[in-house]
Amino acid sequence: MTHLLFLCSRNQWRSPTAEAVYQNDPRVEVRSAGVSAAARQRVTEKLLLWADRVLVMEHAHKRRLRDQFPAIAHDLRIDVLDIPDDYPFMDPELVALIRERVEPLLA
Repeated sequence: MTHLLFLCSRNQWRSPTAEAVYQNDPRVEVRSAGVSAAARQRVTEKLLLWADRVLVMEHAHKRRLRDQFPAIAHDLRIDVLDIPDDYPFMDPELVALIRERVEPLLA
């Protein structure tokens, strides 16, 4: 089973939505966190090492990971989903975007 870690800034809308969308998918085990100090659940080295794939919403999140975790960043498999912070939790457009961007990575 593949471990997916979804990351956004504050772990408030995008990454929790992605976690909810995939939480009952038998292909994956999922968790979510944020890269900001103000995140509800902040990303940790332990979470990053747990993940087979780290799915970030923006390129800025990928840069932050590389800055915050330089010792392990080169070993991480990070994909940028390019999903802007324009949607509330479980917004149907956000759910559709997440599925559209994640499904090809799982194929």
